[in-house]
Amino acid sequence: MPPIFPGRWTADLEGDFVVFLIGMRANRPWKLRKTLLVGRAMGPILRDLEAHPEKGCLGSRQGMLGPLSPLVIQFWRDFDALERYAKDDMLHSEPWKRFFRVVGLNGDVGIWHETFQVRAGAYEAVYGNMPRFGLAAAGEHRGLGSASRARERMGSAGRAAA
Repeated sequence: MPPIFPGRWTADLEGDFVVFLIGMRANRPWKLRKTLLVGRAMGPILRDLEAHPEKGCLGSRQGMLGPLSPLVIQFWRDFDALERYAKDDMLHSEPWKRFFRVVGLNGDVGIWHETFQVRAGAYEAVYGNMPRFGLAAAGEHRGLGSASRARERMGSAGRAAA
């Protein structure tokens, strides 16, 4: 179990970055073969990105949106690195091609992603009594005073980046 950091903490990441959310949904869970085909593709991709930080992925976290909907949150150095990985890396492009060959547009399994470009300092994060998590795991993790407020943190991050 990862160590807990008592108190309030925040995350700092120098420069602009990208938050990438990607997930799937088993629309017809009885079609287990197709659901597993899609679900199993993410593991090798995540292991590869962790082993090769030079590809631009700063970190990721897995979770569930619901019983049939796994989610991956990734932090990328920039959109160019994310796009390059999506277009050129065989660990991504082969499962993508296989998805369209086996599932296609028939509705058995849904896939989605959302991409957010974040300007330097245009974010805030607070973690209370948590392990190093999310943006704090991808960037710098530092203690935060108990009196700080979201507006102040956004303002000071924005001024520091300006």
